[in-house]
Formats: sequence, structure tokens, C-alpha cells
Amino acid sequence: MSGLRVVPAFRHGRERLYVCRADGAGVAWYDREAGRVDLLAEDERDAVLQALHPFLTGPVTVGPPPVPTPAELARLTLHPDDDLAPNRPGEALLVALDRHPGPAHRLRPDPRRRALSAEQAVGQALDGLEGAGWHTLHSVPLPGGDRIHHLVIGPGGLFAVHALYARRTRVRVADPMVALGRRDAEPLLRPLRSAADRASYALTAEVRPVLALVGPADVTVTAEPRGVRILRDPELAGLARLGGVLKPADVEALHGMARDRNVWLRV
Repeated sequence: MSGLRVVPAFRHGRERLYVCRADGAGVAWYDREAGRVDLLAEDERDAVLQALHPFLTGPVTVGPPPVPTPAELARLTLHPDDDLAPNRPGEALLVALDRHPGPAHRLRPDPRRRALSAEQAVGQALDGLEGAGWHTLHSVPLPGGDRIHHLVIGPGGLFAVHALYARRTRVRVADPMVALGRRDAEPLLRPLRSAADRASYALTAEVRPVLALVGPADVTVTAEPRGVRILRDPELAGLARLGGVLKPADVEALHGMARDRNVWLRV
């Protein structure tokens, strides 16, 4: 018996099997999706493979972990208070509601809660793209109190996504105006373009704006908005089919830059 044990864990949405000694020290990990065993102790190769044998699903590559890229090293040195990656969808609204929940009894629902449900629905859809090589940052703060609801980075480029609650409501879009039901139209596409432009400046890469409508009954677009995609929340998964803009290394580098809160202070 080698004395090694296998412990399953999830990291960035992917399952890994960690091989540990009796004292808990790790000696290797197995990534099924990549078909690779990263080995920290070469002299324990045979024992590691023996311990993993019941879990191997096909041929594997065995070797030392790859050398971290500059982007990965930058993430490792990022202070936790400056790292935006842990932000939940609707993080800013969650904090605001926790600090100021509002009166217990009100005649109308708190509009912040509707906005939160929209951001959470869109965020969940975008987080589902991670397996296709995409990354999403939520509630990216901008100077002046503005924020980008969701910043999406992947093979198809970069997108600033604004979530809009439209449950069972008719939506009319006439650039730059957006009207929900019988409410007066508002120029929502202007601040959306502005946020995308500010993100482009911060990251020195083109960021395209997207308006994500959550649960609309009907959408009427009188003329295709300039440079803005209008998507219903189920259509967000289609972003995964876009490609040919960024290489994987570029995606990782831009994600590493964008998750640093300090990057956004200059826009």
C-alpha cells in the first residue's frame, strides 16, 4: 500500500482529483478534462498512478505542473481586497440591500430586488460559458458610482453586459431609447455605450456593449442599435459560439488585468 489517498475537489468549475499523503500534503492532481496528471514528486510517480488507477478514464499525460504564465503570476500576487473575481452577480445590489434593506412593508416591490434578480439570472447564464473558455466578472465598479453589471471575456472578444428586468413586459427599442411596457422611454443605450467605452480604455481592447433583457413578453427593435447587441437572457449562451477574436493566452491575460480593481480607477 502506498499510503496515498485521492480527494475530489472543484476548482474554477472543473473537477480535480488530488492525491495526498497521510499527513494531508498533496503530491499530484488529476484533471480529467485535460487528461493530465500534474506531479509534484517525481519519485512518487508509480504510487500516484496506482492510487489514481480506478479513476483514470483514458490515456493521460504525466509530468510536472506547467510554469505559470505572467497573467497567472499576477493573479497570485493580487491583494484579495483588489480582486473582483469573487464578486457575485449583483454584488453591489446585494451589499446595498444588506446595508439598507428598506421598510419591511411597502406598497410596491423594491425595484432593487427586481434589478438584482435580473443580474443574477444573466450572471448565471454567463457563468455557464466558463467551460467554453470564457470568463465573467460581475459588478465591475467604475469611478463616479457607475458599474458594469457583467464583463465577459472570451474567444469572441469582450462584452459589457447590462441586465434589464423585463418580466412579462413589452420592450421597445429605438436607439438610444428603451421603453418597458407603458413606462416612459429612457436613453439606456447611451450609458451602456459609455460603460463599454470606459472599459475599452481601461483594458486597451475593444469592449462591445450588450443589453440583456430578462423575461420580456415581446421585443420590438425599430432600427438595429449602433454597436449594441440586444439579447434575451436565453440567447446569452450563444456567445459561446463566437470566436476568432482572442487566443486563449489573450483571454487569460485580459481576465487577469480586468479582475484588478485598480485597473478601473483610471477611467
